[in-house]
Amino acid sequence: MVEELVAAGIAVGSAGVVYALAAARVVKQYERGVVFRLGRLTDSVRGPGFTMILPFVDRLRKVNMQIVTMPVPAQDGITRDNVTVRVDAVIYFKVVDPADAVIQVEDYQFAVSQMAQTSLRSIIGKSDLDDLLSNREKLNQGLELMIDSPAIGWGVQIDRVEIKDVSLPETMKRSMARQAEADRERRARVINADAELQASKKLAEAAGVMSEQPAALQLRLLQTVVAVAAEKNSTLVLPFPVELLRFLERAAPLPTEPAAAPTPDVPPAQAHSEILGEGSTQQENL
Repeated sequence: MVEELVAAGIAVGSAGVVYALAAARVVKQYERGVVFRLGRLTDSVRGPGFTMILPFVDRLRKVNMQIVTMPVPAQDGITRDNVTVRVDAVIYFKVVDPADAVIQVEDYQFAVSQMAQTSLRSIIGKSDLDDLLSNREKLNQGLELMIDSPAIGWGVQIDRVEIKDVSLPETMKRSMARQAEADRERRARVINADAELQASKKLAEAAGVMSEQPAALQLRLLQTVVAVAAEKNSTLVLPFPVELLRFLERAAPLPTEPAAAPTPDVPPAQAHSEILGEGSTQQENL
């Protein structure tokens, strides 16, 4: 009789241990437990730590409350200014209501991924290429709002959305490079023209000062000669001022032409006879 009682006690104890092991659950710190009792959601959500459920009656489902980092596959699209681009992004989200994340949607991670891809395509079609390249912060905020609106009903909160990369066709890259090069060349020409304008104004002011004091030009000439000679050149080019040539030209006397001997007024016939007489005289002397 005692042996039967001992055996029954051992059996009951073993059944209790098995029941306790079947009912015992451990929820981690970053998880929450959602309990279904006979297919119906219970009111309480189990927190982290040790908890008990009814075996074969309750079913515990753990939901991760950590921030999930999910890459959004690259999407091909056409921008508003008819440029074909390929854009990929990354989304950060977390579960704020474990019960809704389990009940309202079959797989909340898959649902968020599909919604992110659809929203990314929509953003590409509504934006210009310049916005995708330079105004990403505004596009990130718009993309976050588009994904967060339906995700609120799923018990999911979108923490952040970032556009990672924008891939362009090679022809578009070459066109943008030529545009940037032309713009830089235009700015360089404008800067050079502005510098020439400022230099011409300063030179005009310097010429006005030197015209009042001619000695300043000579001093400037000597400074130039000293600057050239300081470089130890074998050949020294000495500029000759034009003002010195003008000074020598004004100082030199004008050349005088020799006075012609006066010729008496002789009639043409008499002059002819005199010439003939001189010719005959020369023949006699010979």
